[in-house]
Amino acid sequence: MLITPVLLCGGSGTRLWPLSRKSYPKQFVPLVGEETLFQASARRLSGATDSVNFAAPVVLTNSDFRFIVAEQLQAIGIDPGAILIEPEGRNTAPAVLAAALRAHAEDADAVLLVAPSDHVVPDVAAFQAAVARGMEAVAQGQLVTFGITPTHPETAYGYLELASASDTDGSPVPLKKFVEKPDIARATEMLAAGTFKWNAGIFLFRAADMIAAFRAHAPALMAPVEAAVETATPDLGFLRLNPDPWGQAEDISIDYAVMEKADNLSVVPFDAAWSDLGGWDAVWRESGPDGDGVVTSGGATAIECRNTLLRSDSDQLELVGIGLDNIIAVAMNDAVLVADASRAQDVKKAVTALKEKGAAQATAFPKDHR
Repeated sequence: MLITPVLLCGGSGTRLWPLSRKSYPKQFVPLVGEETLFQASARRLSGATDSVNFAAPVVLTNSDFRFIVAEQLQAIGIDPGAILIEPEGRNTAPAVLAAALRAHAEDADAVLLVAPSDHVVPDVAAFQAAVARGMEAVAQGQLVTFGITPTHPETAYGYLELASASDTDGSPVPLKKFVEKPDIARATEMLAAGTFKWNAGIFLFRAADMIAAFRAHAPALMAPVEAAVETATPDLGFLRLNPDPWGQAEDISIDYAVMEKADNLSVVPFDAAWSDLGGWDAVWRESGPDGDGVVTSGGATAIECRNTLLRSDSDQLELVGIGLDNIIAVAMNDAVLVADASRAQDVKKAVTALKEKGAAQATAFPKDHR
């Protein structure tokens, strides 16, 4: 069966400041590898194999990123099915509902795979095989989410508790409940239990089933999102959702609006590598540290350093570290971050502090990326 990918592409990625900012967030940057995270995500959800067959992707983004989205897809030879422009960010629930409503209007049997556009999944074949396994549950009216097998007690992710231990074949397992981001002690306990998975925020479902779930569990979202979709206006190859009704939709995530309330949820376990690159510590891990635990990129040089990330994304600035241990240093033309690696999740505090002092570097680059 044909699956339509839906790429959510509107986040700001403040934990990867100064490289990721509101005006040009992390999904459009080649953080790991030659392609941007958005391009790699689109490529992962394209084409046809023995296990899956993908339609042209639908992208939800905001007006500032519309040309970046089109250009980056064109650069890798992917023609989008539609690029929907959100007038303002209302979190993932309205975005998912808008995609489902539009797809269902065109095909009553449409199947959607909703995914963030800033994740790293090195083994594309393994991921596509997991999607194929999820289709078994979708055919039975289930809303499917993907649970990543934890490799360490992570406190930055939400978790999925399975109703039972997953089979070795990776078949869908009923979901018992969602678990909020834990502290380190609880995360360690869940890792040992073996029945908890990281919540990847990736969903597979029939559009009709998702719309029914919204009607049952988040009915207040239906009218404004339906109106925004039905009265959307074409604009140079993009489709602009109507801002007036869209602005009346609650700002809420799909997990809170629907998934935590639905009783027809299944989890497909995914044992291969995955990262949401939610901080510079994750970039360090995914970049393949050398024997001393050092990662350098761009104009960066490490001398007698350990467990350190040095990155310069400036053609005008050479970054040199000497005798550093457990340090993250990232240099741009207009801003430099230096942090202890254990504080990677606190980088967003830098953005808050810069906003409070009125520094343009909090959100904008010195040049226009659009």
